[in-house]
Amino acid sequence: MKKVLLVLFGALLIVGCRKSPIIPPIEPINPNQQLKIEAASGLKLQSVFVTSEVAINVKLETAGNVTIKIFDIANRVVSKETMYANSGDNILKVYTNAFPPSAYRIGLYDVNGKMIGITDFNKL
Repeated sequence: MKKVLLVLFGALLIVGCRKSPIIPPIEPINPNQQLKIEAASGLKLQSVFVTSEVAINVKLETAGNVTIKIFDIANRVVSKETMYANSGDNILKVYTNAFPPSAYRIGLYDVNGKMIGITDFNKL
């Protein structure tokens, strides 16, 4: 019985101490290319097909508070958040885990309620 336990412990030690294979690093996404906005202000999604999260670029001419609203297919607001954004490019993450699969629209509004940009995405 002691020999069996010793052999199992030795095998576990050998297997547990072996070197892990090297996994190549994942290439980072270059947000400057995928999220680049040519206009002075606007909104751009990294991808129109979303599973759990998506990066967005919120570009403003001047710094200030903005409101991001997400509308469902019936044009009802399902999410709304007001935040401070700097002038120029602002890369943000939008988490969509709570949304059921459907088509959505995301809009960016200034403090006066004026729309700065709007785009659509599909939650898979």
